[in-house]
Formats: sequence, structure tokens, C-alpha cells
Amino acid sequence: MKIAFIGLGNMGGGMAANLVKAGHDVHAFDLSEQALARAKDSGCSTYTSVREAVQGAEAVVSMLPNGKIVESVYTSDVIGHAPSSALLLDCSTIDVDTARRVGAAAAAAGHDMVDAPVSGGIAAAAGGTLTFMVGGTAEGFVRAEPILAAMGKAVIHAGASGAGQAAKICNNMILGATMIATCEAFALAEKLGLDLQTFYDISSKASGQSWSMTAYCPAPGVGPASPADNGYQGGFAAALMLKDLKLAMEAAASAGAKVPMGARAEELYEAFSAAGNGGVDFSGIIKTL
Repeated sequence: MKIAFIGLGNMGGGMAANLVKAGHDVHAFDLSEQALARAKDSGCSTYTSVREAVQGAEAVVSMLPNGKIVESVYTSDVIGHAPSSALLLDCSTIDVDTARRVGAAAAAAGHDMVDAPVSGGIAAAAGGTLTFMVGGTAEGFVRAEPILAAMGKAVIHAGASGAGQAAKICNNMILGATMIATCEAFALAEKLGLDLQTFYDISSKASGQSWSMTAYCPAPGVGPASPADNGYQGGFAAALMLKDLKLAMEAAASAGAKVPMGARAEELYEAFSAAGNGGVDFSGIIKTL
């Protein structure tokens, strides 16, 4: 399949490479020349504009920084330039309202479009083990599933347009809050004189277990390898966690939902990022405890 891929950053670059590995003809675009060079090395054809990349595409996949850019790219450079039969898949993490608005514009132009944000981080993007939460029509999901499956281990239909973004926002609010609680527990355990590996062996098999502990432990040298073992470099940057928490707070305000733990997590990651740690892995917040 001829697939245009827009946005080749830390996540998009690995995703585009996996589409090539799956046998697709990937036409890639990014503003970064370095990102384009890496995409070319991975087997993508590269282009100097979105409009060139989407010409004749059967599907368009995007992985972009925020909703404003997503809306601009789709309304200015994809819709009206890609064939109306092309399936559109936005894998960015953006606000629900923008996802629905762009989806409606795409539908009006004859496109099937899904919002398909991901969970899993840079390593999963490179390894093809992402989880996709998909919003859109049943027909759009059926068309999107085999494309997304080439980049992930799980592809789940969350509901109508915008539902993928809603699921991602809620999921990452849980992640942000549980990571802070996990960091607090390991810091407290150490101050109480517990050996951290012993504490991990106990809690990872007890009611305190969570993904933040057993797959991404914030204590160095404990549990499976994680960014904590690399000075909290790589992984999922605190600035990106803050972005997702802010989206969750905006959604909560819009829906009239009370999210006190999510709100506190946002405050703590705001302070952590403001202190110069925006590029540090989000589990590095343990250093503030």
C-alpha cells in the first residue's frame, strides 16, 4: 500500500520504518532534514512538502506535536491534495474537540478518518509494539486496523471520532498519577530502611502492583531495565507527560468531571518541568522526593 507518513520524530520515525518492514511503500515528510535522512535510511521515500508526500496515497498517517499543527496540516495540505479515497489516520495525542473537528472536515471531503493515539513510548514505536486507541466509524476502523497492526501489538476500537483521544488522555492521567505514587513509595521504603529490590519483589506481587512499578520502575537497578537505569534519559519525557495531563485537565473542565489526583499530578509535573527537567524521563520525578 502507498502510505504517506507525516511527522518523523522520536515516535514517527520508528513507526514509519515498521510500515516499510511490513512491505508498504512509505512516502515520508518532516520539517527536519535529519529526520528525513533517517527515514530514507529506513527505506522510506522522502519529500519536501506534505502535499507532495500525499499525492496518490492510499492512506495518510500523521504523528505531530499538537492539535493546532494537526488541524493546519490536514485542512491545508492533506484534505484536497490526497485522493478522496485515501484513509486518514492521525496518531498524534491532541484534544478531543480538535480531533472531532478535523474528522468532520475529512468526512465532508469524502475521507474515512480515525484518531489513533498510541501508548508505549519510543522503544515500542521502534519495536512495533505500540497500543493504538482508535476513534472513528466501524468502516474506518476496519480499514485502519491492518495498517496500525504493522506498528503495534494491540489495536482497539474505542468508539466514534475523538474516542481514541479520550481513551489516551484518561490512560495517561492514570499513568502520571500512579508514577508519582510509585516514586513516593520507593522513596519512603528507602527512608524506612527497606532494601528496594526486596520491596519491589513484595509490592510487585501484592496490591501495590502497577505498570509504573513492574514495567517502568523508577528506582535504578530494580525490576526490568528502564530509563531509571540510564540516568532517566530516553523513554517518555516529562514535558510530554505534562502535555497529556494538561489535555486531561482541559477535557475534565469541559466535561464537568472532578479529577483531584490528576490535577495534583499536573501540578507536580508542571513544577518538575519548570525546574529544567522537561527532557528528563517522567519517572525522574522520583529525584524530587
